[in-house]
Amino acid sequence: MAEPAIALLVPGGTGQLGGDLAALAGPGVQVHAPGSADLDITRPGAVIEAVTELRARAEAAGARPVVVNAAAYTAVDAAETDEERAFAINADGPRVLAAACSSRRVPLVHVSTDYVFAGDADRPYEPGDPLAPRTAYGRTKAAGEDAVLGSGARAWIVRTSWVYGEHGGNFVKTMARLESERDTVSVVDDQRGCPTWTGDLAAGLLELARRVTGDDPPAERVLHCAGAGDTTWFGFARAVFAGLGADPERVRPCTTGEFPRPAPRPAYSVLSDASWRAAGLTPLPPWQKALGEYFARTA
Repeated sequence: MAEPAIALLVPGGTGQLGGDLAALAGPGVQVHAPGSADLDITRPGAVIEAVTELRARAEAAGARPVVVNAAAYTAVDAAETDEERAFAINADGPRVLAAACSSRRVPLVHVSTDYVFAGDADRPYEPGDPLAPRTAYGRTKAAGEDAVLGSGARAWIVRTSWVYGEHGGNFVKTMARLESERDTVSVVDDQRGCPTWTGDLAAGLLELARRVTGDDPPAERVLHCAGAGDTTWFGFARAVFAGLGADPERVRPCTTGEFPRPAPRPAYSVLSDASWRAAGLTPLPPWQKALGEYFARTA
């Protein structure tokens, strides 16, 4: 039996994750993926209009409406001196979006981050672990989670980490550029996390989107979805060089202290996918396999 059609609204649809959500939507999915210039989620009137139109399109097509919010202020260092703007996009925007979804009876999937945690754990983070963000970016994303969960909307939070993809800037693209510019590159080896390809993450979010429009949505409202396994930025960088056909030995390890940034980076950002598996959702493949697929798709 064919799955019921869904009508999908993706705020932030021209960004790194939003682009893959739109590209992977596939048959049976009506997708509208506006960028921030076309849909500013901090503007209540525009958001209500967009969600109202989504529901109308869905009803006309006999489809089920759902919103996956990929809009975010993700400039971690810039947020330290621009927290007001980051808060507007990462907290006020989701609050507005969740209110509109609640009033129009449309389920919402909201994407969040490992930065809501302190980053000092000694085992993978579970969804119920205490939030203790140490950066402006993390604080604004945690506030967004609270706003969504407290809105009364049928909403799910999906935390992910170390995201890279074909669209926009990211670590993989930076390493690829540096490989062509420098003989050696120093990369921190004392920060650990889960590299996550947007192609895999988008597929997971689309699976969840279908689930939340049906009769058996996940009972847990906060889930973790990231590439399987973990590594350091140094290990990730060496894998990127290898994927480019370059010598991984050209990547040299360094410490966080040798590479200071305006926003402190979490030393440990590994997310457990136990909640994702328990919900009956397809776990993401190992990060090494995903990186190989990324290179195969972008070669």
